[in-house]
Amino acid sequence: MAIDLEKMRAKYNKLKGGGGSGENEMFWKPKEGTQMIRVVSPESGDPFRDLYFHYGLGEGGRTSALCPKRNYGEKCPVCDFANGLWEEGDNDSQSMAKDYFAKMRVFAPVVVRGEEDKGVRLWGFSKTAYENLLNIVLDPEYGDITDIESGTDLRIDYGKKAGQAFPTTDIRPARKTSSLMDTEKQTMDILETIPDFESAFDRKTPGEVKVLLEQALGGETTAETGSSETTKYGNKETSNVSDIDDAFNELLA
Repeated sequence: MAIDLEKMRAKYNKLKGGGGSGENEMFWKPKEGTQMIRVVSPESGDPFRDLYFHYGLGEGGRTSALCPKRNYGEKCPVCDFANGLWEEGDNDSQSMAKDYFAKMRVFAPVVVRGEEDKGVRLWGFSKTAYENLLNIVLDPEYGDITDIESGTDLRIDYGKKAGQAFPTTDIRPARKTSSLMDTEKQTMDILETIPDFESAFDRKTPGEVKVLLEQALGGETTAETGSSETTKYGNKETSNVSDIDDAFNELLA
């Protein structure tokens, strides 16, 4: 039997996280307007993965990291630092603490209609979109929306509405059920491109996260409390953190 080059290309793109364009195509973000997608269920039966991230880390506050505590039950220097700030009780400290608290983002494997050749990608979305998706999933009228033979595509309307600072995502199920792909072979091939959640995200050790926190603060933090030994706010302007988090809110609207 000859080697299946299309399958090999899919595996290569999955491994490289893209097709040579310089962009990580393992992840998908809706464009302005309307798109149709299909949520794909992995073998676990749970297509949704909620993860907690810390933002505003690293030099210039431009790095994010998975929270060791909320995701893996390990010690987290950023959580310790943020909790310490909050306990100080003053408005400035508590405002800064909010910037460093871990924030939940949810991801699901999806096939984008019209872009099936890119395989299954991970869509990151907000808590609001997650609630809307769960309402559709749990509605008995639609059954299993991920069923490969009689599932339901989802219409994604993405964009800014009048008076909104950031785009929002409206999700509506298609009226008719459909198969995931046209043929059984196409279906089996595309299912093999479902990204592995465990390898899709860079898991850092508590020590590595501590270094990123120190870089953001411009000073060293104590191991016990996570507070800065040099200056309360280091060399970091607190407004930078909010700007970065706002950008992620837009990305995951």
